Amino acid sequence: MPGPSAPLSWPSSLAGTPAVAVIERAIERRRLSHSLLITGDDHDILVVVAHAIADRLLNTSQSSAPFPPDAHPDCFHLRPAKKMRQISADSTRELIGKVQVSPTVATQKVAIVHECDRMNVAAANIFLKTLEEPPANTTILLLTTRPYALLTTIRSRCLHFRFPGVGAAFQPDGWTSWIADYQAWLARLNEGVSDKKAVADSVFGVYGLTARFAAVLDFATAEIWKKQKSALAAELTADEEDAIETGIANGLRSRLFADIERATRDYALPALMANTGAARRALTAAIDQLEHDVGLLRLNLNESAALEDFLLGSLRLWAARR
Repeated sequence: MPGPSAPLSWPSSLAGTPAVAVIERAIERRRLSHSLLITGDDHDILVVVAHAIADRLLNTSQSSAPFPPDAHPDCFHLRPAKKMRQISADSTRELIGKVQVSPTVATQKVAIVHECDRMNVAAANIFLKTLEEPPANTTILLLTTRPYALLTTIRSRCLHFRFPGVGAAFQPDGWTSWIADYQAWLARLNEGVSDKKAVADSVFGVYGLTARFAAVLDFATAEIWKKQKSALAAELTADEEDAIETGIANGLRSRLFADIERATRDYALPALMANTGAARRALTAAIDQLEHDVGLLRLNLNESAALEDFLLGSLRLWAARR
C-alpha cells in the first residue's frame, strides 16, 4: 500500500512558529491532547490550521485510504445553523453520536467544531460531558475568535493555541472612498453647522453614508460568499450554508466598523495633539457611541440602523462643540 501523500501545508505565515512546532511534535509522538481550543482573529485561518491538524492525524501510513479533511469519513464537522447562527443541542448530540463509532479508514477520528462560541447553553452543557469523558481515539478541535464567550469549564478542559490573523487587510470595492467621504463629512461638521442649509446637508450626508455602507457590505458579502460556496463540503445543509453566509456578513461588518473607529481617531488626532479640549471630548464621546452601537449589533440590531445612530450622534457631538 502506498504511503500517505505530503501533509497539508500550514498557512505560510504560521509555518515554523512555536505553536505549529509544538503541535507537529505532539502528533509525531502521539501525545496530542484530545481537545484543542484553537483561537485567533480570523476564522478562515483557524479552519486551515484545523484541516492541517486533521490531515496529519487521519492520513497516516496506517490509514486504508487518504481523503482531504473536509471530505474524510472520519472527520466530522459541527457548525452554526440558520440565520441565528446557533449550534443546537440536537446537532451537538448528533456529532457526539458520530465520534462514538469506530473509525472507518483511519486509526482515529477528528471532530471540528466551527465557531464553538455559538453553542447555546444546552449544547455547551452536553458538549462539556464529552470533554470530561472523551471518546477513544478521537481529537476534538474547537475553533473560535471569541474564546471568552465559552463556558469556563469548556476552556479549562482544552489545550489552548492562539493563531493571530495575518496578511493584507481586505478592502471591499468602494470602501476607501466611503472612509474618505466620512472624514470629509466630519471636517464639514468641524467647520460649523450654523444655518439650516448646513444642518440639512449634514443630515443628508448621514443617510447617504448609511445607504452606501449597506451597498458596500452587501456587495462584498456576495463576492466572498460566491468564492467560498464553491469550496464548501457537499454535505452541508441549507441551514448551515445560511449560517456561514450570515457569518461572512457579520465578520465583514465588524471589520468595517473597526475601520470607522480608526478613521474617526485619525481625523481627530491633529486636534488632540493641539490639546483642544472640545475635540478630545467629542472624540471620546463619538468612540463611546460607536462601541455602544457595535454592541447592539450582537443583539441583532440591523447594521444600517446602528450606523445611522452613530452618525446622527456624531453630528450632534461634533457640531455641538463649536
